[in-house]
Amino acid sequence: MDVALDVKEHRYNGNGTLTYMNNSPDTLRELFFHLYFNAFRPGSEMDVRSRTIEDPDSRVGARIAELKSTEVGELVVARMSQQGKPVVLEHLGTVLRATLPQALLPGKSTTLNYEFTGQVPVQIRRSGRNSSEGVAYSMTQWYPKLAHYDQRGWHAYPYVGREFHGVWGDFDVKLTMDSAYTIAATGVLQNPEQIGHGYPAKKALKRPAGDKLTWRFMAKDVHDFAWAADPDYVHFIETVPNGPTLHFFHKNDPELAAVWKDLPGHMVKALRYMNEHFGTYPWPQYSFVQGGDGGMEYPMLTLITGKRRIGSLVGVSVHEFVHSWYHGMLASNEGRFPWMDEGMTQYASSKVMQHLFPRSEAPHASAYRGYEALVASGKHEPPIIHADHFATNMAYGVTAYNFGELFVHQLGAVIGEENLAAGMLRYTKACGFKHPEPIDFERVMEKQSGLELDWYFDQWINTTRTLDYGIRSIMEVDGELRITLERKGEMLMPVDVVVEKHDGSNVAYHIPLTLMLGAKPAGGESWSFTALPAWQWTDATYTFAVPGRIGQVSAVTIDPLDRTADIDRSNDRVVFPAGAGGFVKP
Repeated sequence: MDVALDVKEHRYNGNGTLTYMNNSPDTLRELFFHLYFNAFRPGSEMDVRSRTIEDPDSRVGARIAELKSTEVGELVVARMSQQGKPVVLEHLGTVLRATLPQALLPGKSTTLNYEFTGQVPVQIRRSGRNSSEGVAYSMTQWYPKLAHYDQRGWHAYPYVGREFHGVWGDFDVKLTMDSAYTIAATGVLQNPEQIGHGYPAKKALKRPAGDKLTWRFMAKDVHDFAWAADPDYVHFIETVPNGPTLHFFHKNDPELAAVWKDLPGHMVKALRYMNEHFGTYPWPQYSFVQGGDGGMEYPMLTLITGKRRIGSLVGVSVHEFVHSWYHGMLASNEGRFPWMDEGMTQYASSKVMQHLFPRSEAPHASAYRGYEALVASGKHEPPIIHADHFATNMAYGVTAYNFGELFVHQLGAVIGEENLAAGMLRYTKACGFKHPEPIDFERVMEKQSGLELDWYFDQWINTTRTLDYGIRSIMEVDGELRITLERKGEMLMPVDVVVEKHDGSNVAYHIPLTLMLGAKPAGGESWSFTALPAWQWTDATYTFAVPGRIGQVSAVTIDPLDRTADIDRSNDRVVFPAGAGGFVKP
């Protein structure tokens, strides 16, 4: 693409050449493109959705409806041709239908040439001009972006402010604008010797006011292209040994500089942790850029608000950077499966933050609290729902972030923490650049653990059933303890149980489900346990006997590591004072 932006009118013109390979078994007679900027117009689906949903996003609300004609977003494809023949275009709000004069056969490629014009909206959500922190341009979702086609057909969702999904490709983009502006972008700058602006240059370059400058960026194997521009950006670089180059861009403000100077050291540690535990970052560069309205991930770049204390700045930077694995490298369809991007990112981010800032609270505890609050609210919806169609922003947010993190962490209670850790690495290696779906994650974990996991994925993803196991009775019979557990909720899970004794010792047991066709390995946890016979999933109760007498036992606890989303913890632990008798649930 070759694009020129007028900083006085906030309008841009572009032309592009797109070579598209049809990797599907289907003949394609039309292509679809996203025109995201058209969402920022009064009456758009995003505008109506933002004003009518039960709990509007405070960043949006009715702001789109109040935009003037000079403030709205616009993206129009003026013309398109296929090998010199005109393509029929139909603009459908934030979607473009392009009917091809020549059908694209399976395994064949075609080349399209197109011209487009746009107007940068006042910054409302993620994209736009003049952000709340004064960044001139946050150019995200700004060009005609090819929609993704797979076994379910086209995924050309109208944009209502939630998730994005795209097709991997190689980008070669030229951006021309006033030379006073510094640009941060997806990809690697190809002409630093002409640029300066904090990039390595042969000499300091001086240009007259109003002079134009063209920046050329190239990126391979990315599914989006984002950039930001401001005349007041400070730009500095951190080189990681044997790793990518990290770039940092923020407004020229002493208060910002005092905090941002500490960011590179933390991000180098975060990168190394992710490489070791979740797979190697595959691109040569990554940029942390002040812009947008919070934090949002893009290939090789994130836009984040920059006026933060160091803990908050590191936290948002870690989360958005970790998206490089789940949004960038794996790139699940986050419209259909938002928890596979946000939730897995949140899971890995919690691990990274615990590594950077060790604390006593379990790293995933907040995910469980969020999920429990959602269930208690009565607004819980199945995670399988498309991101755009959750009835409330709360249900979408908790499901995408908290549930997703919980879903991954809880899997460790099923297959063992060592299998989970190895499985996360295996998942990246096996499914990188393949747009995995839940079944792909399931199969990786089944192969890693040797256990059947369809029951786990089916119930937790497709239903709103809740988990509640409890202790029904503990009795001494013929010189041994007989412990009976009960399943009160509809959700199925294996159960870990610990019997604590007054002498300070304890004995742990694991009760798998028959549906698992096996049990997690005894050496696969940081603690020792004995695997008991499997619990038939059709049985409401399970009784097992262990050596010992009531007088020796101080407590019996279900899920001692708090790894399952048991919705009622009150029946998970029974404490015996010295000399107490048995326990039977009233």
